[in-house]
Amino acid sequence: MKVIIDRFEGDFAVCEKENKAMIDIPKEILPEEAKEGDVLDINISIDTEETENRKKIIEELTKDIWA
Repeated sequence: MKVIIDRFEGDFAVCEKENKAMIDIPKEILPEEAKEGDVLDINISIDTEETENRKKIIEELTKDIWA
């Protein structure tokens, strides 16, 4: 997915998606040199290892509740 930085508001970059919808992206995850008008390639992926770790933690925390 690609987005265009429309403007900055506070701690967020207000970006326009390809379907013209607007989204806010935290400035802290953007490259420091990002500026209005820049096109960002936003690749979102699932961290399967972290997902499994969190599932195991939740299962441990809740196993006594459902017993």
